[in-house]
Amino acid sequence: MTPRLRRLLAGAAAMTGILMVLGVYTAASGAGLTCDGRWPFCDGFLGLFPANWGSFIEWFHRLVAMLTGFLILGTTVKAWREGVAARVRWALVVATAILPFQIVLGALTVTEYEWVILTAHYVVATSIFTAVVAAAAWGLSERGIPRVADAIRVALVGAPIMLILAPHAFVSFGPLTQATYYVVGLTTYAALVAATLWANAAHGSRADVYGRLRLVTAPASVVVVTLLIVGRQVYGPALQLAHLGGTVVALVLVVAAAFLVRGGLPRPRDTITNDAD
Repeated sequence: MTPRLRRLLAGAAAMTGILMVLGVYTAASGAGLTCDGRWPFCDGFLGLFPANWGSFIEWFHRLVAMLTGFLILGTTVKAWREGVAARVRWALVVATAILPFQIVLGALTVTEYEWVILTAHYVVATSIFTAVVAAAAWGLSERGIPRVADAIRVALVGAPIMLILAPHAFVSFGPLTQATYYVVGLTTYAALVAATLWANAAHGSRADVYGRLRLVTAPASVVVVTLLIVGRQVYGPALQLAHLGGTVVALVLVVAAAFLVRGGLPRPRDTITNDAD
């Protein structure tokens, strides 16, 4: 895999995450209902530009969505042209194949704006993000330098922040707080996915340690992504308490992973395989 493709993979993962955060902020600020409820046109000059700040947020979100879609598509094409590992190529194919559904759901969030559509829109976005993150993580493992311990450290920083910013628990869950929560949450989730995939590819004298680590990071990633999917629908004491409890579970799992790492992992160059199938 060429360095350029690795950069494209990292860029696609980052752009997808940024797009998701923009989507959260757009919905939380009410900007998703601007542009006169039109899609793909807006309410400004010739229907191509926004007329005010609220519609600019929605318009900018659409612009980033378009750029991100083309980036994922271009990265997929380049990965197949280079003939990189099948797992990388097929992860990108999954992300690309889902894109049309995400576009349709994005349009429906403007014209219909129902919670079931918003939830489906975020679930599909999360699926695309997961596929691109997996491709990027596998791309790094082909280079032979994945840092499992570093990924766990990122999650160890993110999990407590998620607890502090938990929906309607300790702070007001306004648009800016929601955007911050999802920046931290998606970063934590990506770190856990990467750690799980890298641990799964580990061999050598400490393979058993990596095996135990994987049994912790995999469920932690599932808990975190579930919290992110339902996070914007947490209303009422019961749901708030349930979401807070899930966040505590995620934090405990991440701390357990950190203890496993502290117990001693070998240097990644010696333990991560370079599968190309």
